[in-house]
Amino acid sequence: MKDISDLIYLDNHATTPCDPAVVDAMIPYLTQQFGNAASRSHAFGWNALDAVELARDQVGSLINATGKEIVWTSGATESNNLAIKGIAKYYERNAGKTGHIITVLTEHKAVLDACKALMRDGWDVTFLEVESDGRIRLDDLKNALREDTVLVSVMYANNEIGVIQPIAEIGEIVANARASKQAPKVVFHCDAVQALGRVPVDVKASKIDMLSISGHKMYGPKGIGALFVRRGRPRIRVEALIDGGGHERGMRSGTLPVHQIVGLGKAAELAKKDIDEGHIEKVRELRDYMWGKLQTELDEIFINGSMEHRLPNNLNISFAYVEGEAIMLAIKEIACSSGSACTSASLEPSYVLRALGVDVELAHTSIRFGLGRFTTRDEVDRAIEIVVSKIRKLREMSPLYEMVKMGIDLKTVQWTAH
Repeated sequence: MKDISDLIYLDNHATTPCDPAVVDAMIPYLTQQFGNAASRSHAFGWNALDAVELARDQVGSLINATGKEIVWTSGATESNNLAIKGIAKYYERNAGKTGHIITVLTEHKAVLDACKALMRDGWDVTFLEVESDGRIRLDDLKNALREDTVLVSVMYANNEIGVIQPIAEIGEIVANARASKQAPKVVFHCDAVQALGRVPVDVKASKIDMLSISGHKMYGPKGIGALFVRRGRPRIRVEALIDGGGHERGMRSGTLPVHQIVGLGKAAELAKKDIDEGHIEKVRELRDYMWGKLQTELDEIFINGSMEHRLPNNLNISFAYVEGEAIMLAIKEIACSSGSACTSASLEPSYVLRALGVDVELAHTSIRFGLGRFTTRDEVDRAIEIVVSKIRKLREMSPLYEMVKMGIDLKTVQWTAH
C-alpha cells in the first residue's frame, strides 16, 4: 500500500472522504442494529426500517423533496441508468414504439452511454452542443423538443469543469412543453451529483422531475445513491431495471444496505448544513485565492468554462505549452486529475473540453483541482508552490514556450517533418 500521508488531496470531484460524523452514524448498523429493513416481524427489522425512512427524509430535505420521492440505488451511475432507460422502456412498452431523448455533449459518461445504448435499440437522441463557457443555448433546447420527446437529461454541474447549467430555465422550458402539448410526455432528469452540498438544489423551484444523487461525492460512503422521482401529476412512470421483490415502489428491487443508506442520510444532513450556514463560501474563498495566486505567478494559463456559473470548489486550468501527463508526474505530491475520474485513464483529450472548442494541444494541458470541506489554507499554499515551481521547470524545457516568449506566433510557423 502506497503512503498517502503527505499527499495534498485536491480531487474532491472524483470522490470525497467520509465525514467522521457519517462514519459514526453508520457503525451501529453494521454491528448492533444489523436488521433487514424488509423484516417486518421483529424489532431488528423495525429499527432498520426506521433508519432507512429517516435517511429518506434527510436526503429529501436536501433537495426540497419528500422522503417518499427518494428511491435508493447503488450510486449515480445506476440512478442515471434507471432514470433514462426506465423512462424510455416504460414509454416503449406502453406506446409500442421508441421516441426521442435530448441530452448534452458534455454529460457524464453514465448519461451519454445510457443514451447511446438506447440508440442501438432504435431511440433517437439529440446531443445539444455547448457554448465556449460550457453552458447550453436555451433556444437549442426549445428547438430540439418535439412531440415524441420523452426525456430531457441535463446535468446540474459538470464533473470536469464545474460549470452550472441554467437548470431552472431548463425546467421551465420542459414543463411548458409538456403543458402546451408540444412534448406531452416529456420528463426532465438532472444528474446533480457534483452540485449537491456545493450549491442550493431545489427540485420544486427548478421543476425537476428526476434527480440523480451519489453518496461518495458529498462525504458519504461509496456504493450508495438515490434517484428522486417526483410524485404528483403528471405521474412519472419508470420501468424497473432490476427485478425481484418489488422494493422501492417497484422501481428497484434488492435488500437495502441500511448502513450505507444511514451514511447517505447523514451526509445529506451535513451537506444541507454546509449550504444553510455558509460553510461552502469558505471553500469558494480558498478556490478564488488559489486561482488568483496562480494567475499572479504564471502566464499562459487559462480557466476552462464559465467562472461566473461554476461550482465553488472547482478549478479546471490549462497550462499552455506543458503536457498534462508531464504535469501530473511533476506534481505527484498533489492528488488531482487530468480529467474526470471515469475518463482520466485515456490519453485522448477531454471530450468535455473539446466540446467547449478548446484546441487539442491546450486540452492536453488541463488539470482539474477540486477543493473540499477538509481542504486547508496551508494545503492550498503548498499546492500553489508546487504547481508554480514545476510548471516553470517544465516550461524551461519547452521549445514552444521559448518561441512564444520570443514573440513568435506559433500559428504562422511552417512545421516540416523529417
